[in-house]
Amino acid sequence: MPSDRLEDLRRRRERLLAMGGPERVRRQHEAGKLTARERLDLLLDPGSFVELDPFVVPRSRDFGLDRVEAPADGVVTGHGAIDGRPVHIFSQDFTVLGGSLGEGYAAKICKVMDLAMRTGTPVIGLNDSGGARIQEGVVSLGGYADIFLRNTLASGVIPQISAIMGPCAGGAVYSPAITDFTVMVRGTSYMFVTGPQVVRTVTREEVSFEELGGADVHAGRSGIAHFVAEDDEECLLLLRRLMSYLPSNNLDDPPRRNPTDDPSRADPALDDLVPEDPSRPYDMHVAIQRIVDDGEFLEVHAAFARNLIVGFCRLHGWPVGVVAQQPAVMAGVLDIDASVKGARFVRFCDAFNIPLLTFVDVPGFLPGTAQEHGGIIRHGAKLLYAYCEATVPKLTVITRKAYGGAYDVMSSAHIRGDLNLAWPTAEIAVMGPEGAIDIIFRKELAEAADPEERRRELAADYRARFATPYVAAGRGYVDDVIEPRETRRRLITSLDLLRRKRATNPRRKHGNMPL
Repeated sequence: MPSDRLEDLRRRRERLLAMGGPERVRRQHEAGKLTARERLDLLLDPGSFVELDPFVVPRSRDFGLDRVEAPADGVVTGHGAIDGRPVHIFSQDFTVLGGSLGEGYAAKICKVMDLAMRTGTPVIGLNDSGGARIQEGVVSLGGYADIFLRNTLASGVIPQISAIMGPCAGGAVYSPAITDFTVMVRGTSYMFVTGPQVVRTVTREEVSFEELGGADVHAGRSGIAHFVAEDDEECLLLLRRLMSYLPSNNLDDPPRRNPTDDPSRADPALDDLVPEDPSRPYDMHVAIQRIVDDGEFLEVHAAFARNLIVGFCRLHGWPVGVVAQQPAVMAGVLDIDASVKGARFVRFCDAFNIPLLTFVDVPGFLPGTAQEHGGIIRHGAKLLYAYCEATVPKLTVITRKAYGGAYDVMSSAHIRGDLNLAWPTAEIAVMGPEGAIDIIFRKELAEAADPEERRRELAADYRARFATPYVAAGRGYVDDVIEPRETRRRLITSLDLLRRKRATNPRRKHGNMPL
């Protein structure tokens, strides 16, 4: 081959690596952000990245685009590996036309998504874009729609993860919203449908970018962000950690690690975790960390609906999805946000063959007009629907309260829970003793010489007779009442058996869950 052809190719590749040029790269670094290619280097195994379509350029020549040099058309796409496992990936380049999406740019992303579906590999998107490329008009909007369609068709087939590492506004927000997990970077990323200026014009509200759509807002209030990182490096390492729990596709098992923690390990400290006083809180994180492998727990949505805990752990090396009430926050009650949070997580785990472990300490659903008018019936039904629909192994541990309809919802035996264990501190009943005796003994209390004293006596008797695990165990609704210290061993033994589980739902196009 003539040397001048090779030199031309090398010069072109060097130009690609320069991205938007030294000045724009400098501004990217000054903003506290890595470049699109630096992010790929950190996220992927060294030397594993293979770039696709590096020589794509803007297809439109209008409004001066014919005079603009746009390496890779503003997005770097290809495939690589994380811990030796293949992934497809795109990394938006803010140094080239502000990372704006045009026709060729969208086609590049669609190509890697199509390849990911054909090869059964996860897709990771590193988002840092000014939005639609205005110079290309409706073509850029069509490009977004092409991506949204692929996000939807890939849902439940391959894991899709979005990292928001800069601006993400307008129509661009809907692709991350469809994906399975979204990570945002504090201080440098934001998401919103309409920006502060539009909000100011339409509603007269004065709001900053951070207040409207920053990482903490979406992690703690809207629930859009599943994780928050302090900087780009932490974000990318978090993506690698998250991937270690996920299978490549819906036909694969989740990746197992060689276990280092004794599967028969007992933990006597668990015996004293639940307080004697049923009104006193405790931290369910402690129970989770003492039971799972090496105390490692990757919490999802940690800042959102904190009365419910969800996340990933391992039991004897196998990834497991955890759903747990948090008695230390709102007594672990189920409300609208917790129900939606739990339902989404349960459905993800079921889609990707990840067993579910549920820790129950729930006094019921949150009462009040705000919850009722906000649709707690509909939203609570989402969590119920998700558990009923799930066919993966489902293990449940009732640590304390399991009252009313919330008992049914939280992976009970009645909705195909495979193993239901209870600690001796479990209270399984229609409602708490105080509420029950006010209904059952209303007339007797009204006629008592000392109503409060009689109420205490009746409540104590009700608790002793009904607020225990033994009535449910006597019916076979609870498979066993165990010493808390034995929980890890029993879960691992059962999980090993349940890995052979085969269950299917009735054939249908899809269900109609209460959205």
